[in-house]
Amino acid sequence: MNTDPATDPAANATFEIFVVATPGLESALCEEARALGFAEPTPVKGGVTVKGGWPEVWRANLEFRGATRVLARIAAFRAFHLAQLDKRARKVAWAEVLRPDVPVRVEASCKGSRIYHAGAAAQRIQRAIGEELGAPVSDTAEVVIKARIDDDLCTISVDTSGESLHKRGHKEAVNKAPMRETMAALFLRQCGFTGAEPVVDPMCGSGTFVIEAAEIAASLKPGRSRSFAFEQLANFDAAAWERMKESGAQSPPSVRFHGSDRDAGAVAMSRSNAERAGVAAWTEFRQHAISDLVPPEGPPGLVIVNPPYGGRIGDKKPLFALYGALGQTLLARFSGWRVGVVTNDPSLAKATALPFADPTAPVSHGGIRVSLYRTDPLP
Repeated sequence: MNTDPATDPAANATFEIFVVATPGLESALCEEARALGFAEPTPVKGGVTVKGGWPEVWRANLEFRGATRVLARIAAFRAFHLAQLDKRARKVAWAEVLRPDVPVRVEASCKGSRIYHAGAAAQRIQRAIGEELGAPVSDTAEVVIKARIDDDLCTISVDTSGESLHKRGHKEAVNKAPMRETMAALFLRQCGFTGAEPVVDPMCGSGTFVIEAAEIAASLKPGRSRSFAFEQLANFDAAAWERMKESGAQSPPSVRFHGSDRDAGAVAMSRSNAERAGVAAWTEFRQHAISDLVPPEGPPGLVIVNPPYGGRIGDKKPLFALYGALGQTLLARFSGWRVGVVTNDPSLAKATALPFADPTAPVSHGGIRVSLYRTDPLP
């Protein structure tokens, strides 16, 4: 067993936790980590590192809205060839993390290292786990060990999430090119949304922005309805986990959240998804065209929309009229409201005639690079 704290963070009370972000949204995820009270949040390429122990790993999976997955970094060592990798992998304290009766699989990546064959590296680590711990190896195992060999440094992490964290466990129905919940949450954050103001999405699709906003306002934990890979680890405490899920005050939002779409199927889909998420009481979905959009009664808030764009539906010429109608309606009727528009094309954003600030860094959405265009409160 490796008990050197320098190479085996599992021997310490705290270790590095890597929270994976959608590339381009690292700084927004870092802001979320700060808001959630995680220790030493640092944005890095592909995510955010925080410090903590296993309870923080569980809480990260439960509470992060913008994270894709959570990796617990359990060991790190130098390895210059496969025999050395094999030897040092056997010294990792696998029994502190993995159960001998739960299948495991290993994924490896190599970059700028003398070990360059990722498949061979994964095989060596799998064999080490199998022979030292006795855990079965399976290509379909939910528990995944990730080994990254970068500049001859091998970092061993366990993927504690399992399925991607955008799968909250509520959304059964989706439309074409759905916005992932994780991305929607960070776009809402980048628009300054905290849960205290109404939200309107006039092209709501399957309701992601509206439902996510309502959950934020109600302080509902995003991971409350699903299971995670860490529940199959040796150090999992089921009773502590149940207490964590039940902790924290939930309060009904003081405002409502509104979605509309010209497609009746999208409206029905959104209502079903809101019901499953437990936010139907605070959301409203209606079928109508952009030209019929009016602000709800009450204070101004945020209009956020992910309209069709050229790369998503082919010919973009008809879209200029759609974006123009959106901008015209908002400028005429939504004085005092802020606007966020997600699109891949500056010319489409310009067609709205809305007073956008500079767009955010591009983010990959369904293989298309999109940016968020934001306004201050409209005149």
